[in-house]
Amino acid sequence: MPDAQTPTTTRGVRAAYEMIVVSNRLPVDYVESADGTPGWRSSPGGLVTALEPVMRAEDGAWIGWAGVADREFEPFAHDGIEIIPVPLTADELEDYYEGFSNDTLWPLYHDVIAPPSFHREWWDAYVRVNRRFADAAIEAAAEGAVVWVHDYQLQLVPKMLREARPDLVIGFFNHIPFPAYGIYSQLPWRRQVIEGLLGADVVGFQRAADAGNFTRAVRRLFGYATRGSIIEVPEEDGELRRVVARHFPISIDAAGFEEIARRPEVQERAAEIRRNLGDPETIMLGVDRLDYTKGIRHRMKAFGELLRDGRLSVEDATLVQVASPSRERVETYRQLRDEIELMVGRLNGDHGELGHPAISYLHHGYPREEMVALYLAADVMLVTALRDGMNLVAKEYVACRFDDDGVLLLSEFTGASDELRQAVLVNPHDIEGLKDAMIAAVEMPKGERARRMRALRRRVQSNDVANWSATFLEALTGAGKIPAGVSDSLSAAVSRLAGTERLLVALDFDGTLAPLVDRPEDARASARARAAVERLIASDDTRVAFVSGRSLESLREVADPPEGVLLSGSHGVELQLDDGGVTIELRDVEHARLARLTELLEDAASEADGAWVEHKPAGLALHTRRLPVTVGAALQHSARERIEDELPGITVRSGKAVIEFAVRSSDKGESLTRVRQYLGSTAVLYVGDDVTDEDAFAVLDVDDVGVKVGQGKSLAGHRVRGTEDVALLLETLADAREAAREHTSR
Repeated sequence: MPDAQTPTTTRGVRAAYEMIVVSNRLPVDYVESADGTPGWRSSPGGLVTALEPVMRAEDGAWIGWAGVADREFEPFAHDGIEIIPVPLTADELEDYYEGFSNDTLWPLYHDVIAPPSFHREWWDAYVRVNRRFADAAIEAAAEGAVVWVHDYQLQLVPKMLREARPDLVIGFFNHIPFPAYGIYSQLPWRRQVIEGLLGADVVGFQRAADAGNFTRAVRRLFGYATRGSIIEVPEEDGELRRVVARHFPISIDAAGFEEIARRPEVQERAAEIRRNLGDPETIMLGVDRLDYTKGIRHRMKAFGELLRDGRLSVEDATLVQVASPSRERVETYRQLRDEIELMVGRLNGDHGELGHPAISYLHHGYPREEMVALYLAADVMLVTALRDGMNLVAKEYVACRFDDDGVLLLSEFTGASDELRQAVLVNPHDIEGLKDAMIAAVEMPKGERARRMRALRRRVQSNDVANWSATFLEALTGAGKIPAGVSDSLSAAVSRLAGTERLLVALDFDGTLAPLVDRPEDARASARARAAVERLIASDDTRVAFVSGRSLESLREVADPPEGVLLSGSHGVELQLDDGGVTIELRDVEHARLARLTELLEDAASEADGAWVEHKPAGLALHTRRLPVTVGAALQHSARERIEDELPGITVRSGKAVIEFAVRSSDKGESLTRVRQYLGSTAVLYVGDDVTDEDAFAVLDVDDVGVKVGQGKSLAGHRVRGTEDVALLLETLADAREAAREHTSR
């Protein structure tokens, strides 16, 4: 076996990899030469292309199945990537892969285009194999390593990793759709799968709709609080762990495809393909795995009816359908192949002529160069999937068309349709509409073809697979460990702020200036942070504001703010400026809703010893910090359901072991904007730790600086680890501000 690595542990795995990719298949295929010599051959795809540089730079390893059942292989290196094979038996392939993955999850996640099968023995195999993949990553990962798990076959791995190695930074990307809850809820093991995925720090999807379906499933099944792309997952120690669930649309190696397309021999092959097909005016092309989600039957039906109706003729138009073999041991796929081949035979029998077949059907795969030649030869690319996570074939076709010609006809049920809006978008279920779209593509003027293709190519080139992986990993590592102190990038940002004319330093209180405590009335800013605040406000060119969810009365009591500090309480409902306090007066209807809210929330709090209600001018907060995390989450969930049912339209915010309800909507972003306008500040530093601070980060200008305290997905551009680092940050800013003044005065 080439490039074999010397084992250094019992399984031959060196447990020091900083970056690990876990997927069902390895990026290599096992091959044997004619003389029986074993070896490995690269099976490059977009994912491999995107991750190779990262894995080499980060000392990475790839974990997956080698593609051969009932064989075990030692870890080895191949083409600069460390490979860790995971063995699977033939029975496991049948139950875990062909069964649960592809006859249960695949049809379920693709909107039940084909009916899913539910078998307990398949589920048992799925759990067992996921455990084996997780164990391989657990053994191979260095302390604090990044582990990126891929696709629906391994949805339980993130939780398994977190339970055994909480030090890891864990990402998961789902390459296929995630269904609406009404469909997903059919899965008997629906809770276990969601729990598995929530073990990750970042859960990525192809489309925003898929991420939304996932967060709705989390709310329905567990009642966890969600805000935008953030899911708050209670931990056993009482803390909330924030999981990011958002879309990261995958792409291709666009430059690589174009490079192949520009080769003279590939262009000559494209011309040869056209000659072999009889030089028709229009070549339509479909390239798919032979799968019922791809809409192959729909496009063939539409093409056949166009020939039948005389809108197309076989002398002028032909359809080339490449359908690579897929899951041929699964009965549904065997039936599909029979149906497709029967359709091809009938259409060629009814409409084909000598030298002019209606459909050229190819049931095998091709090397990339041959596929690029087909893309160059095709006038119209037909992508008619009934449901598809992304569909990279559409992007490959666009990347190859450096001549700015060709028409992409694209199903609106593909993830690619969110990005490739200049394609001819179709509903493949509407056969008449599909036929009209095919004719429009055939008859499209050259100028319009060029305009559309240029726009499509700009999109594919700007969002290639390297950009996709970088975007995901940036979001993922932002959810990982945070070094102590003030980072170099944050120090540079502070230096820029130091020279501004009128600086506003806006600070959350609990968890930012003051450590979180069991009794909110006991919270106090550290002496170090308070001293830094006093240094900052010593000059007229710097103002400080405390921006809190607490009521103004509570904030005054616990913060004991130095003279000159502005206060924002109750998420902006109350303000204390230089000229006194400002409180939004409630209308009569709001007073009535607040009275009823008080009754409901006090009643909810009475159900659990340790829960209490905090009263605010325009709302109330239910605190559950003293309760076990699962009890607190359940209490919050039941209170929310009852209150939202009886008081529709009420504003709800979730924080750390607290849920707040308000009859008057306001947030920290609105409050920060009002304070900034009042002061006429030329720049802002905002520091906060909670999900409610994201509203403030969202309103910062390009020259402002946002700092997130602690972990979790955030709009802030910088992070610090805890309240001690906030104090250091404020000291650093005070030093830089004083130095800037001295420099100006010289």
